[in-house]
Amino acid sequence: MSLELLEYREEMATDWDTFCARAVNATLLHTRRFLSYHGERFTDASLVLVEDGRWVGLLPAARVPGNPSIIVSHPGATFGGLVHDGRLLGHRTIDALSAATSYFAARGVTTLLYKPLPSIYPLLPAQDDLYALFRLHARRVRCDLSSTIDLSARRPPSERRRRALKKAHKSVAVEVGGPRLPDLWAIVEDNLDRKYGARAVHSPAEMAELARRFPDAIRSLVALVDGRVEAGVILFLSSRVWHAQYIASSERGYELSALDAVFDRALQDATAMGARYFDFGTSNEDEGRVLNDGLYRFKSEFGGGGAAYETYELDLAAGAPSDGHACS
Repeated sequence: MSLELLEYREEMATDWDTFCARAVNATLLHTRRFLSYHGERFTDASLVLVEDGRWVGLLPAARVPGNPSIIVSHPGATFGGLVHDGRLLGHRTIDALSAATSYFAARGVTTLLYKPLPSIYPLLPAQDDLYALFRLHARRVRCDLSSTIDLSARRPPSERRRRALKKAHKSVAVEVGGPRLPDLWAIVEDNLDRKYGARAVHSPAEMAELARRFPDAIRSLVALVDGRVEAGVILFLSSRVWHAQYIASSERGYELSALDAVFDRALQDATAMGARYFDFGTSNEDEGRVLNDGLYRFKSEFGGGGAAYETYELDLAAGAPSDGHACS
């Protein structure tokens, strides 16, 4: 396999997103429309893989702010990883990642952090990159656990969730929350500050901009009590997965089990629109080493099981890792 690696340039944005649209393992998080909203926050290090003049793969990546010797695929997204159209398989994947690590190492990069796409997202099985990482002696440095429902084989909700939904239906109305996104976002920020002393990854302006850029792929549902937003969820949609990016409720919303009504509606909508999975998101702290068991149990009671979100580290300090199989 003879590969040419090109550094991503802004004039490639349309071709990049066109490639993502036909790839078997791309989501909105891999597109330039999404990544570009970060502006100058990251120094881009993305690569385009070309074979015989044809694009065969993409590697979204950027340097870590303050430490340019570390590259992450991708620091501005939940996951990154090698994107392809279903033909970059087996040894071709090993070759592709070997070429990428050699490219980075030759430019002074000491570490590549690789966040593969979780197994629930690809249109076809596409974990050849995990095998390639093993062959290149990568080390798993982080693993987070998400609760995910297979909508084609959902376990029955727990009795607690059924009681809570019955309670919510007495006083809670659920609607698509586009115009009410600012009200929901205020609850998101209050929740994060009150519970974790944290701030949202996105600012209100960024979240509004992302919703504008992806009107069909970013969706919010809100719970209304007496006409006021008391809870809601912001969803990132792909062809197979509806992912709960933000979940929040006011104290009144918790008292009325408003999130149960929101998730009941979200699961109905996801099923009706042909999604395979509904992903509640991870429930971890301390770089994945601590599981928030109460939060994970709440999510799992809707009828889900576990999905792993992983991060791997490749040490490039001594030159690019190799398993003895290289590009020709």
